[in-house]
Amino acid sequence: MLIHSASFIKSSPTLKECPATLRPEFGFIGRSNVGKSSLINMLTGRKKLAKTSVKPGKTRTINHFLINDLWYLVDLPGYGYARVPVKLREKWVRATEEYILKRETLVSLFVLIDIRHKPQRSDIEFMELLGLNQVAFARVFTKSDKLSTSALKKSIGQYNDAMLDKWESLPVSFISSTVNGSGKDDILNYIEESINKFSNGV
Repeated sequence: MLIHSASFIKSSPTLKECPATLRPEFGFIGRSNVGKSSLINMLTGRKKLAKTSVKPGKTRTINHFLINDLWYLVDLPGYGYARVPVKLREKWVRATEEYILKRETLVSLFVLIDIRHKPQRSDIEFMELLGLNQVAFARVFTKSDKLSTSALKKSIGQYNDAMLDKWESLPVSFISSTVNGSGKDDILNYIEESINKFSNGV
């Protein structure tokens, strides 16, 4: 898939305020500071489409971006650590969960995982929530350029082992780096295939 156009449409604090649409949507989510905004910018080829920050918790609303006038890329608030009041963080969590569980046009969710760290409880529990609610999702291991090939393989193996304790099979997975651009084509091809299935009612 080639990205010809990408434009910001709306920031919504709750599901009911999200744009009314029949277009397919793909959500991006992960722990705070996982590199979500950088990945979105890499995929769309727009350096400043999603705002990046060294401070965790930059994304605080459900943000819709219209891609190629065909589908929505949805930037969701991160989970995990963020230097914000607990009540505010809980508000983000409720809004995000409602979107994920009830948005009928959500085709797939990309769960971003910082591959430099050992399996995080918050990542594992979040993916279990998705599985229990039959929400389609794919893993995206970010910052792969920070590890050697052997260390990368070992880290992914640890995540696989942690999930296979409860899962019969593993979700679709991608390895990405915004430094060298790896994973971009694979992710966009996956989105294109998913859009075709959505359009055909599969």
